[in-house]
Amino acid sequence: MMLLSFFLIYLAIRHKFEPLLLIPIAFGMFLANLPMAGLMAEPIYGADGHLEQVGGLLYYIYQGNKLGIFPPLIFMGVGAMTDFGPLIANPKSLLLGAAAQFGIFITFFGAIASGLFEPVQAAAIAIIGGADGPTAIYLTSRLAPGLLGPIAVAAYSYMALVPVIQPPIMRALTTKEERKIKMKQLRQVSKMEKIVFPILTTLVVALIVPAAGPLIGMLMLGNLFRESGVVNRLSDTAQNGLMNTITIFLGVTVGATASAETFLQLETLAILGLGIVAFSFGTAAGVLLAKLMNGVSKEKVNPLIGSAGVSAVPMAARVSQIEGQKADPSNFLLMHAMGPNVAGVIGSAVSAGVLLTLFSNYML
Repeated sequence: MMLLSFFLIYLAIRHKFEPLLLIPIAFGMFLANLPMAGLMAEPIYGADGHLEQVGGLLYYIYQGNKLGIFPPLIFMGVGAMTDFGPLIANPKSLLLGAAAQFGIFITFFGAIASGLFEPVQAAAIAIIGGADGPTAIYLTSRLAPGLLGPIAVAAYSYMALVPVIQPPIMRALTTKEERKIKMKQLRQVSKMEKIVFPILTTLVVALIVPAAGPLIGMLMLGNLFRESGVVNRLSDTAQNGLMNTITIFLGVTVGATASAETFLQLETLAILGLGIVAFSFGTAAGVLLAKLMNGVSKEKVNPLIGSAGVSAVPMAARVSQIEGQKADPSNFLLMHAMGPNVAGVIGSAVSAGVLLTLFSNYML
């Protein structure tokens, strides 16, 4: 496990694979596997309930993950950094964000079909397809905490590999002429629309999928900080100081759950395999729906933006831009791709809420 942690540190530093999270995760893995250090040791209580031995440092910090505190706070920072303007300007992007969540449900059935996982574990594994690390951690900590280490490592590793995984699928499902399609410039979104959007979205999602409330609520609170224009200090804190602090705590403690006895198992390899399936099907579903929309819509839709429906923000949108410019250097798809990309963030949180609602009564 120490060698694996060193390898992940190498990938983060040498190849810049999600270094902001991969370095804390890898070092947390290293700390948890130090012999006799006991950084993740649970506290020991006597028969009368008296504390006999204090737990390890990382055990106490880990409670922020276990209790579902850290991931929503990360979402608040993401919301403070996100411009939902492209989604508001083109509401059809919501459909592309929803289509990309198809990988979640394909992975769920694949995990069950493998015979290695119970349905509640399969639900936690499936969320890898949302390409959203905090959502994966939030759902897994609630449904299958024993799988938190492998699922978190798989989720963030594949998020980092989006520029490698997506392009071959995008090119295989589109023609060069389709990749050259230039889309109409998005309309200007008013400040009032940007202020109403987070409030309305929170209300609708919370009423339909209450379990998604913590994630969506914090995401939209951060966005309201950004768009209100009157709490710049709060917005700056949410997207910088607070988010950086929580990222350190979340990453280190997630890595610390990857002890040898829980990580070095056949199930871990299966999770890694199912993760690539999730990303692939999510990407393909987004592209195929965009092709369908292009066929029935009056305004042309470049199918490449469909792949951005996975919520790896803004990396997936940049991949759409890069692939579009390879076909036509004068084509600029970034803002169009940001619509499905931020829709994917909402979609992954809603999907997590649905799975949590369905399986919270069947926790192992």
